[in-house]
Amino acid sequence: SSFSRRASSLAAGATIKLVSSEQALVNGWHGDGWGHYFTVDVVISDALAADFDALVVPGGERSIQKLASNPHTKRFLGGFIDGEKPMAAIGKAVTLLASVERAAGHKLAASETDGEVVTTAGAEVGEDAIVVDGALLTARDDADSTALKDEILRVFVERAGSLAAAA
Repeated sequence: SSFSRRASSLAAGATIKLVSSEQALVNGWHGDGWGHYFTVDVVISDALAADFDALVVPGGERSIQKLASNPHTKRFLGGFIDGEKPMAAIGKAVTLLASVERAAGHKLAASETDGEVVTTAGAEVGEDAIVVDGALLTARDDADSTALKDEILRVFVERAGSLAAAA
């Protein structure tokens, strides 16, 4: 769940900022109903990739549809991908890479349905539930949550070190 990913990131020493197309509060689906509520720190129209070290985009059909239709999403996500900054797209979020025209040339983890979307956009779909392609980590919804958290942490720490060394 997004709550456990947020808690794990905080435990690892990260400062979490929630970027959303919504203002004030957002809530997530948990099981069969609405789950936890989170305060929005930055509205995506005001967000710059340069102000962040890494990005995690959780899935969720409704939120991904909203992001895909927001013109600021292309600029924000493009800043991470073009700048080779660490980014994780989980579940349905992988389709945003096609929406923002950044799927081509990447190897991604995707469900069968989402795989059709990203393959049409020029990506290759890997067989594993978690796929790392440079600074980009993608995961299907069926990925083991512990393995996913560990891999996100590994990729983000590794990439942060290489970005700092290059600066």
